[in-house]
Amino acid sequence: MKSKIPVSVLIPAKNEQANLAACLKSLQPADEIFLVDSQSTDKTIEIAESYGAKVVQFKFHGSWPKKKNWSLQNLPFANEWVLIVDCDERITPQSWAEITEVIQNEECNGYYINRRVFFLGKWIRHGGKYPDWNLRLFKHQKGRYENLSTEDIPNTGDNEVHEHVMLQGKVGYLKHDMLHEDFRDLYHWLERHNRYSNWEARVYLNLLTGKDKSGTIGANLFGDAVQRKRFLKTVWVRLPFKPLLRFILFYIIQSGFLDGKAGYIYGRLLSQYEYQIGVKLYELQTSGGTLNVAQTPASTAKPVNQEVEKTAI
Repeated sequence: MKSKIPVSVLIPAKNEQANLAACLKSLQPADEIFLVDSQSTDKTIEIAESYGAKVVQFKFHGSWPKKKNWSLQNLPFANEWVLIVDCDERITPQSWAEITEVIQNEECNGYYINRRVFFLGKWIRHGGKYPDWNLRLFKHQKGRYENLSTEDIPNTGDNEVHEHVMLQGKVGYLKHDMLHEDFRDLYHWLERHNRYSNWEARVYLNLLTGKDKSGTIGANLFGDAVQRKRFLKTVWVRLPFKPLLRFILFYIIQSGFLDGKAGYIYGRLLSQYEYQIGVKLYELQTSGGTLNVAQTPASTAKPVNQEVEKTAI
């Protein structure tokens, strides 16, 4: 029997029975797997435990930290290195072989992993979707997700999605990709991006109003890839006709048309997503910074009280 790789895997989850088995199967080389669940009502927990994962329940009450940062601060990881993987992602054997090698190298405290995004069964290789670098492998005591001050917006979920990891020390880049493919239907894609657009609208408003950026990765045209992307976003939020521009950028300028029908549909959905962000931004601007949703007002919300229920530790 091969020895396990000394890496602790962190998986944020909620109702992921369609994706979870394939994800966990790809993670078996890891020494330890934590699945941090948000009260799933399907077979998520049963599947996780069948693959030997340690299940922890997370209850979010509307205040920072969200799920990943809370997990990094509170879980009793047995290993120095943590690998963060979403349920719709897979780590390939080639990536595991490379991870085994790099964690023995003391030169870096973290590594970016490139991600191949699949949509309607096709790898979306163009339209700016590849390369898609994500800082997912790092020494857990050295990294935390930035806080973009969006937790006051309801219906965005309890998990960091587009926030980046702020890491102490040098970072590297793995040669082999991980795979991203959601086995659920388009309904779930649309539902997820409806929530994401709430989050993005708040980020846009923060950029437009110059809200305090302490604790975040700054915008810098001459910085690293994340800082350059953040700088371009400060310009993007001020442009007119963003839904149309988003489609033109993805489908024509960045050659999304080369991905065929899947690329066209993906580009149209991104344009629609941009429109959703825009109208929600308008709602925020005209309502004094709050979205009109059926939600307990912040002034009457319960105080922060993160709870842990360990069912397999």
